[in-house]
Amino acid sequence: MEPPIGVIDSGVGGLTVVKELLNRLPNEPIVYIGDDARCPYGPRAVEEIKAFTMEMASALAEKGIKMLVIACNTATAAALDDLRAFFPFPIVGVIEPGARAAVNASQTDEIAVLGTVGTVNSGAYEDAIHRLVPKAKVHSLACPAFVPIVESGQYKSEHASTIVKQTLEPLQQVDFDTAILGCTHYPLLQHHIQQHLPGTVRIISSAIETVHDVERLLHLNSIERLETRKVSPVFYTTGELDKFRSIVADWLSIDKLDVRQIEL
Repeated sequence: MEPPIGVIDSGVGGLTVVKELLNRLPNEPIVYIGDDARCPYGPRAVEEIKAFTMEMASALAEKGIKMLVIACNTATAAALDDLRAFFPFPIVGVIEPGARAAVNASQTDEIAVLGTVGTVNSGAYEDAIHRLVPKAKVHSLACPAFVPIVESGQYKSEHASTIVKQTLEPLQQVDFDTAILGCTHYPLLQHHIQQHLPGTVRIISSAIETVHDVERLLHLNSIERLETRKVSPVFYTTGELDKFRSIVADWLSIDKLDVRQIEL
């Protein structure tokens, strides 16, 4: 296999980044690990998240990846600097691209961040946004119920809509014009989230901006794949194979899936 782009996530959320990679860079080989067996990462201790992220990155390093995308906001906040110091290949996180996209979209510099407990507690989005716009007001909301809904495959259900509505109630009295989906699982709930936020709010997923960074770094490091023959992505899960395969098939609309189990 040609050197692929590696993508890691706590579960299926990083598929939102893979979907954008397949759209923009269809000729690049991709190998993905979703750590469904230990998902969610949000409530876990920082050192534990660092250890799990390092295990996934090391597993992909052994497969000869040329770049790594940490397609998990919680893991990015906890482990990005450590991984960049340890591995020789370029590593892209999702927080800085998401912050950049939100700042560019906002007209009022009032931005809501929807994230896991770990991401919100880290203050990583506030720091990234304030580096770009010091006067920005950031309204962060932890949404711990969102990831389990997605991981269980219920993201299209009425139950999901009810949970999203209840979770977003604290934002009803807050003024903001832009909301960051600060977890890569959350785009699978975007329809429900949009329904329960004011219609004028611009919703930002970090996936598109993250893939722009991937594209730029591939070119900068002269490691982009020039051959036009497409290579099918390979997906690994630490969890239940059938459930993982079902979500990959539904979200990415890929007919022939190469989905495997992995132990870390």
